[in-house]
Amino acid sequence: MTEAEQLARKRYYMIVALNMLGTAGAVLGLLIAGRAHNYGVTVFGGAILLASLYFMAVVPRYFARRWKTPVEATPEA
Repeated sequence: MTEAEQLARKRYYMIVALNMLGTAGAVLGLLIAGRAHNYGVTVFGGAILLASLYFMAVVPRYFARRWKTPVEATPEA
């Protein structure tokens, strides 16, 4: 496996790990909101849920764009 392939694999696993982290945060937010006994804790759980969903939507795309191979660096077929 070439060095470029190893780097691509590491980056892929990083993006998957970020998605898993966001999912875990969303589940935590649901658990907190679902087991809350007062309104403030429910709002806190909802805020964690919304922040995790935002994290899942934005952060992996940011890294994918940042790590995208430039057009001039791709080999022509």
